Amino acid sequence: MDYEDAITALADPTRREIINRLRGGPLPVSAIAADMAVSRPAVSQHLRVLSDAGLLNVTPQGNRRLYFIAPEGVDQLRRYLDTLWDDALGAFERAAREKAKGGSK
Repeated sequence: MDYEDAITALADPTRREIINRLRGGPLPVSAIAADMAVSRPAVSQHLRVLSDAGLLNVTPQGNRRLYFIAPEGVDQLRRYLDTLWDDALGAFERAAREKAKGGSK
């Protein structure tokens, strides 16, 4: 899995809602799907996409499965976004320096 898979998975608003529901800790599918605009089988498919993208982990607990946010997957996405932010700040700094040089002539 890489950050591109995570970004693609998070492009869907239903998947972002699932991630938001899991921010408080592990949940079974029934709790995740409660009051969602999509069916429980659709939620299960979204959970699979998020898991395949490395954003979720699942663990069996009795006869149900608990889903939780995968710290390593989120960390990989965060590191990518950090580099994006660093690059944007660097470009802004270079542009500001160039403008300052041109303005002092």
